[in-house]
Amino acid sequence: MTTYIYGIAAATHPALPDGMGGIGEPAREVRAVRHGNLAAIVSDSPDDLRPKRRDLLAHQSVLDEAGAGGAVLPMRFGSLAQDDEAVVAVLAELAGHYEERLRALDGKAEYNVKAAHDEQAVLHQVLAENPELRAMAEANRVAGGGSYEQKLRLGEMVSAAVRAREGSDGIEVRRALEPCADAVSMGPEGTGWLANVSFLVRRDTADGFVAAVEELRKDQPHLELTVHGPLPPYSFVDPGPARPADDAAAGVR
Repeated sequence: MTTYIYGIAAATHPALPDGMGGIGEPAREVRAVRHGNLAAIVSDSPDDLRPKRRDLLAHQSVLDEAGAGGAVLPMRFGSLAQDDEAVVAVLAELAGHYEERLRALDGKAEYNVKAAHDEQAVLHQVLAENPELRAMAEANRVAGGGSYEQKLRLGEMVSAAVRAREGSDGIEVRRALEPCADAVSMGPEGTGWLANVSFLVRRDTADGFVAAVEELRKDQPHLELTVHGPLPPYSFVDPGPARPADDAAAGVR
């Protein structure tokens, strides 16, 4: 039976509730596979595992429950091993690395911050900061909107100014919040936001981080900030040294 891996914790990590269910329908019972100072939080995996909403939520629920009891290295959805023995082999092989990561992440959580522009607010701000753009916009207004070429030129200049502002505002988000975090990880770029940043925050100072986000909202009202957290520290889990292809095929994937 293929083994599904939710995360890795210390062998002394408090046990999860008896009979706790994980992925699958019916839900597979969650258990611990231990080796030395480590424990992998696992369950059996259904043969037809897919990233369905129910299973994604179950994966997150197991990690949330486990994270409440201490440091956990969260695995991405879909992390599998051939069987429990393969899990034990990986725990043995990477014991030093996993133990170091657990110490580094103990008492900490991830907060992901995405930032986007309020389009009208940033447009007003760009015009307010650029006398040339204001003059062009006013000239077009007086001329009844301006010629096609004048409108095109103004639009190009405004777009360039907004893009430049996106870059500087992305830097500002990180600069404002980084002092409240132990580590920072830049997320992938995507349409719809100008910054996607994850912060590793001590749980006992999380209120200060949230307050810093609110202060940034107040100081930069043209920014729309979305915060997700506390989360398992996905962005700060180093998977460990690369392993030969034949070894990896026999273990976690």
